[in-house]
Amino acid sequence: MKKYRRGLRLAACLLALATCAVLLCSCLHPGKADSYTAAMPVIVVGSDNYPPFNYMGTDGAPTGIDVELATEAFGRLGYRVKFVTIDWEKKKELVENDTIDCIWGSFSMDGREEEYQWAGPYLYSRQVVAVRSDSDIRTLQDLAGKVVAVQSTTKPEELFLNAEQNGLPRLRRLYSLQNRDLLYTTLLKGYADALAAHESAIRQFMKDYSVEYRILDEPLMTARLGVAFAKERGDDLPQQLTEVFREMLADGTVRQIVSRYLDDPGHYLDGLEDSAHA
Repeated sequence: MKKYRRGLRLAACLLALATCAVLLCSCLHPGKADSYTAAMPVIVVGSDNYPPFNYMGTDGAPTGIDVELATEAFGRLGYRVKFVTIDWEKKKELVENDTIDCIWGSFSMDGREEEYQWAGPYLYSRQVVAVRSDSDIRTLQDLAGKVVAVQSTTKPEELFLNAEQNGLPRLRRLYSLQNRDLLYTTLLKGYADALAAHESAIRQFMKDYSVEYRILDEPLMTARLGVAFAKERGDDLPQQLTEVFREMLADGTVRQIVSRYLDDPGHYLDGLEDSAHA
């Protein structure tokens, strides 16, 4: 009986020692995923508040199409992503002085090809004009002599500032606003006859605030969305990211992410998935 009890005590001691050893090993060697995440270098992505591409979720964390795409794409390249809100008017300065690593926020590549190194395109987006439901403006030419609101340093601002060469009518006034949200207030209050922005952003605003604007059938342009890096950047990260976009378009990841925010993802992927498979 005594031998039996001694055996039980010995077994208990061995079990305790084994448990301690396991716990010690767990402390000294954390899980592979955790250690890999902690070791990943950080990429700082600059954007402004621009639903549904980048905005603060109910938990206070950045969310949106571009946030999910950036997290997935850079993750495949071995990077963690830190999102920072920037003054959109200073985006070029911030990426050139290395305050941020790249600009990623529904950013149109068209006409800016020589200003940055680009990754993309990863989506298409229509730049459109929206008016109040009771407006008599039906076409782009009906904007002649009207007041249009745009966000400063955006593609619509550029198009209207160079209206004649872009086949657009001469406006009475162009309001260039730093705060994107003021676009909608300006139109709603009647300070402007129309606003111009990404179609997806306008539709998101109407959905979020139960406001009904009418979007003109004729777009200002169909833009290619990309990620902008400093022109003088010395590595091949932009090229690597472009290749990852092709992978994500081919394997359906981009479509899956976009579908969580927009009703018709194919509208924004027109031809990109096919070319990724080529």
